[in-house]
Amino acid sequence: MTLIGFVLLYILVTIAIGIWAATRVKDTNDFALAGRSLPLPMVVTATFATWFGSETILGLPGRFIESGIAGVIEEPFGSGMALILVGTFFAQKLYRHNILTIGDFYRDRYGTGVEMLCSIAIVISYLGWVGAQVTALGLVLNLITEGMISVTAGMVIGATVVLFYTMVGGMWSVAMTDFLQMIIIVAGLVAILFFAADLAGGMSNVIEYAREKDLFHALPEPTPSGWLFWISAAMTMMIGSIPQQDVFQRVMSAKNVRTAVAGPILGGSIYILFAFVPMLIVVAAVLAMPEISGKLLAEDPQQLLPTLVRDYMPMWLRVVFFGAVLSAVMSTASATMLAPSTTFVENVLPHFVKLNPKNTLRTMRITLALFAFFVLIYSIALEGAPIYDMVAMAYQFPVVGAFWPLVCGLYWKNATRQGCYMSILLGTICWSILTWTPMGEVFPNVLGGFLVAGIGMVVGSLMPTEGNRRFRLEREMKDATTLEGAVEESYPALSPAAASASL
Repeated sequence: MTLIGFVLLYILVTIAIGIWAATRVKDTNDFALAGRSLPLPMVVTATFATWFGSETILGLPGRFIESGIAGVIEEPFGSGMALILVGTFFAQKLYRHNILTIGDFYRDRYGTGVEMLCSIAIVISYLGWVGAQVTALGLVLNLITEGMISVTAGMVIGATVVLFYTMVGGMWSVAMTDFLQMIIIVAGLVAILFFAADLAGGMSNVIEYAREKDLFHALPEPTPSGWLFWISAAMTMMIGSIPQQDVFQRVMSAKNVRTAVAGPILGGSIYILFAFVPMLIVVAAVLAMPEISGKLLAEDPQQLLPTLVRDYMPMWLRVVFFGAVLSAVMSTASATMLAPSTTFVENVLPHFVKLNPKNTLRTMRITLALFAFFVLIYSIALEGAPIYDMVAMAYQFPVVGAFWPLVCGLYWKNATRQGCYMSILLGTICWSILTWTPMGEVFPNVLGGFLVAGIGMVVGSLMPTEGNRRFRLEREMKDATTLEGAVEESYPALSPAAASASL
């Protein structure tokens, strides 16, 4: 069987798993959160597989060989740390809220206005991330078919396949396919690493070359500007990934709070460690094919690994590699398609259209299809853009538009609706100025937007305004009602007859 035949078989198996998973979907809770019943292994694999996407296999190696670890501080180190932070500081608190989306938290804590603004920032951020996965699908299918399928056609085919099984089975499909896909990713890339190292003269040669080129240096240039931009790059994914629906879905899909906490921590740790595998493979590729690698580094570094496998490895390893690539990309694409669609239907659309609760599941599926269509158009329009940069850019929106309302809402009782508005407004203005003017060359846009948004949150919440006074009064009344309900649930009132009997 040819490489194309094996890839086709893999796609069919993935679709079959998605269809089987669909039998478990009875309502929106099943569709969005897999019925809050996933065990620890599936939460870990779902977290790992979602994070280990196209940017890790295709974008990361090229960036690493050019700039070393310091150049890839965003991904995987920033994003991996985001998962660890979620498990450590956020998972337990959010899990106990028993909500469907992270937008629901903003609504319950601050009201509908903040809910909509933060949810819009989250939805927008997914456009670049999902777009990167669709772009990668097109690239991979183009390589596998040796140009028979164009990159654009590959995008359409790949997006359609992912959309189908995600739309049918929701989070159940995502979790089950991710479990299979993580196994393929790990086994496939480890096998490729050993074979590539052998082509390069042994693993010792690979490590020595990386040391000679100083690729393992992780810190920036020892200048104020170097440190500022390094910190900004790290926090883009580290902070921007925390208020994200796909992360939240893995937390809330867990069967209990311990699983919700442990899943992201383990998944993030494994991800950071395993991300070194494609980095070492690309070093081996440079040693094994010096002339070709030099040309590809100048033209398109994303082609390094696929070219190495396609031209220098036996058929079974080609099958393993492209299966691993497709697994990584499809697992990320499915999760990142589902997350914004769920958020949009739950937290944005109700502000404009009155939804029938009976049709919410159907609305989610329709929205998922529409989002996939817009992502496809976006990806085709940006064809040729670096995958790594597409992902990094996407996560800037939540940093300035959703992080501070989340962390202050959980850990600062004085946080108010007015503080959120000022945080989002001032953070967005600062980020926009630094992004679209030469000032961004002096001070990084993400760090600037983040700091100003934090100041806006604190100042806006502490201002002695009528709006803040009214909000605090509303919160006190709501907290009192919640406490009263909890007491009544624990100690229900006795009927007169039961009271007499108790005496």
